[in-house]
Amino acid sequence: MTAPSPATPRDAEPARPPQDAARLADDEVTRRPLDRSAAAAEDASALRLAGTALRRLLLRTRLRQGLVRARVGLLPIGQAAVAAAAAYAFAYHVLGHHQPFFAPIAAWACLGFTAQRGVRQVGELALAVGLGVGMGDLVVHWIGTGWWQVAVVLLVAALVARIVGPGALLTMQAGTQAIVIVGLPAASGGPLGRWTDALVGGAFAFLVAVLWPGDTRRRPRALGVHATTELAETLELVGRGMRAKDVDGLASALVRGRASDPVLTEWRVSARNGVKLARVSAARPWRDELLRLESQAVMVERAMRSVRVLARRAPSVVDQDLTPVADLTDRFAAGVRLLTNAIGSGGDLAPARRQLEAVAAASDPRTVGAGSWHVQALVLLLRSPLADTLEAAGATPDEARAALPEL
Repeated sequence: MTAPSPATPRDAEPARPPQDAARLADDEVTRRPLDRSAAAAEDASALRLAGTALRRLLLRTRLRQGLVRARVGLLPIGQAAVAAAAAYAFAYHVLGHHQPFFAPIAAWACLGFTAQRGVRQVGELALAVGLGVGMGDLVVHWIGTGWWQVAVVLLVAALVARIVGPGALLTMQAGTQAIVIVGLPAASGGPLGRWTDALVGGAFAFLVAVLWPGDTRRRPRALGVHATTELAETLELVGRGMRAKDVDGLASALVRGRASDPVLTEWRVSARNGVKLARVSAARPWRDELLRLESQAVMVERAMRSVRVLARRAPSVVDQDLTPVADLTDRFAAGVRLLTNAIGSGGDLAPARRQLEAVAAASDPRTVGAGSWHVQALVLLLRSPLADTLEAAGATPDEARAALPEL
């Protein structure tokens, strides 16, 4: 006897073949297409949140950078403000000018808001402001004001400024001040009253530049750290490329060395300007260090040129065992790192000099490159930058040459 089948619930639908189920699903999708608006809204919300976070990060970064700029500029701006106020007070109380506004204008134009104030630059700006204001005063006194007077005074002031000096700022300031004078009504103090005010402002600015020059060693030191770091990293790239027989790595070292030219030049120029400033300002106690920084800039620049020659020559001999030369190059880079620390802090050069002397003593092509004149040639190329860097570390030329083994 066959067992009765279980009762089928009323609400249960009979099973469909797989084809019918798939067709039913497709019909359901067709009747109710996917609603993509929710996903799009989520994406838009995520983008808004990311944009808000990025804007906040940029705002915080800019605020932090702005605070750093304000902190760095506090002293020079304060000095310029004091000079402007003193120039105004002198012109008002001593010279009797009731509106001596060109005195503080000249002081601010000459000093500005940065600490990089060369005495020569401030003197040129003071001369330019005085020249422009004086020419404008004379033109207004002789031929009055008007559109064609502006053309005349600008032409004359700019040409005279070009005769006086080659500086672009001198000509720009002379022309600008002359235009301002012609465009303003006459002030008290006679036909050259405003010119006198400009001279007073320039004189006070010059006194500030001479008496409070700031630490003129700071920028040459920072540039020296940058330049010697470039030399050390170039040497490290050369050593790594020789050890790994990596032609591309050596090419990268050559590119790195060539790219260091601007900072090397800027270091040398900055140190030279610091020396000039120390001769005429209160920074004379720092003159010896500035002279040393200038000499170091020259020697490091020479060393970098020789290292570039080494990087250019090494790829042609990577089939040789260059590990001994790579070891010397790495030790050379370590000595340059010690030199970097000494330059940045103005400290003792002796540790860097001892390290470089040890590397120089080991740079003997008869032992390092024995059996291969290609390797010996690389050792010879390494000796020249070693001697230059030794001089940068305080050795005399004779001492630097004596540190190298005789050939």
